[in-house]
Amino acid sequence: MKNKIIFITGSTDGIGKACARRFASAGARLVLNGRNPEKLHDLQQDLTERYAVEIFPLPFDVRDRKAVARAVESLPVEWQAVDVLINNAGLVLGIDKEHEGCLDDWEIVIDTNIKGLLTVTRLVVPGMVKRERGHIINIGSIAGDTAYPGGSVYCATKAAVKALTDGLRIDLVDTPLRVTNIKPGLVETHFSITRFYGDKAKADAVYLGLKPLTGKDIAETVFFAASAPEHVQIAEVLIMPVNQATATITYREGVNSER
Repeated sequence: MKNKIIFITGSTDGIGKACARRFASAGARLVLNGRNPEKLHDLQQDLTERYAVEIFPLPFDVRDRKAVARAVESLPVEWQAVDVLINNAGLVLGIDKEHEGCLDDWEIVIDTNIKGLLTVTRLVVPGMVKRERGHIINIGSIAGDTAYPGGSVYCATKAAVKALTDGLRIDLVDTPLRVTNIKPGLVETHFSITRFYGDKAKADAVYLGLKPLTGKDIAETVFFAASAPEHVQIAEVLIMPVNQATATITYREGVNSER
């Protein structure tokens, strides 16, 4: 992985940040995206000091198509040959029932999880095809397999990620490119805090009674897929904590209930 160019969206928190650390530790060159320029700068400084790697920061919101295009076009020649694209940027807001939800929140979730992924993919992958090398890794979710109460819109976006990943793999079947969908179950990151609009107590309750996955666990899985021999395509990985069986069925010590 040394000196390969890894483009990570949503790199300043959670899974994206863990992926940045994992690939930096292997000597990769990183194109790091995030909405918050200060957090992006702090991450860049930390990784360059810790691992002495090259980093090109790209602050933009994946929902802003024009901003994404400007950012990708701004990459210097020596940074344009992206080897691995990790479409990680994503979020969920609220746990409302579908007939009671907030349309504005839904628009943010759909624009980030689906349209943002599509925009970045559309702008980066043609270069991979031209160079005849590359790997696209999309961060999906167990939620894309089965809907659950209060999550229909988020589940729909992650089902879309699965369909888009599968479709891209089909479209690229006559090329050397690889396409992977990583589908985490319960992962303790800033994700749940965002879902509950900053209410940490509600976010913590999501993981009550079990040991959830961490961003580092997912980053290791992403790195494994990216590090496989070139003829090996890890198409899809579903990864959950031991006490999770499906999106809704878990065992919680001291609680022993389904979620």
